Amino acid sequence: MISVVIPANNEEGYIGPCLDLLLQSEPPSKGPMQVVVVANGCTDATVPEARARTQAFAAKGWQLDVLDLEEGGKVHALNASDAAIIHSLRVYIDADIHVTPPLIAQLADALDRPEPTYAGGRPQIRRARSFVSERYARFWEKLPFMARGVPGCGVYGVNVAGRARWETIPKVIADDTFVRYQFQAHEMRGVPATYSWPITEGFANLVRVRRRQDEGLDEIRSGWPDLAARMDPTAPDTGEKLQLLLRDPVGFVLYASVALTVKTPFFRNKSRWHRGR
Repeated sequence: MISVVIPANNEEGYIGPCLDLLLQSEPPSKGPMQVVVVANGCTDATVPEARARTQAFAAKGWQLDVLDLEEGGKVHALNASDAAIIHSLRVYIDADIHVTPPLIAQLADALDRPEPTYAGGRPQIRRARSFVSERYARFWEKLPFMARGVPGCGVYGVNVAGRARWETIPKVIADDTFVRYQFQAHEMRGVPATYSWPITEGFANLVRVRRRQDEGLDEIRSGWPDLAARMDPTAPDTGEKLQLLLRDPVGFVLYASVALTVKTPFFRNKSRWHRGR
């Protein structure tokens, strides 16, 4: 019924907890679940850590497949997963995501329809270790894009008709944005189940990750302007900014400081796909 795809590049210590929480998922109502871990260019224990859960998945009547690709790159992993997927509905999640038990079943129900559909749950950021990252995260969660709609950050699903809108994902920074831009607002369905993922730690890494995100958006907007033009604006308007400032002045200052520093040469990104860890 539903295949869950997890691209993983050197995710030792992350992929195990991600899979363990998937094992606690409520069974989808209309069929079994397949999980496909696509290890790409790993030089750590990601692959054996994932394969150690094979029997646990089989005991639930679910299938766990672990692909071990020599070539790295998330986009390469996503495209390679097509050959291993056996179910009609697809959910893509990052390897550091922690799902809650109802999430996958709710996404399966939301996607089980003939018209093109994109679905996502409610994102929550796990508590950060540093003060800066913690306050930044709490402010970020309040932004309209995160608090309303279907942001698809770290977790999104598509059905067969939706997946037919592209052949392969191009080699872009923001692969999740490329997919999200294939759908208009009325084709997106949010479910109430939550999931969490860690935010990058420290001001410098927050700047690097935000710079990567901004570059990814610019790349999509310039390369696929027709797709970008269909999307509703996500930045808060003046009134919303004022409300956010009054509600959380410290978070506002931190968020604005990161956004301004991105426009400077400080804290240059170490790679095109810098993750902050």
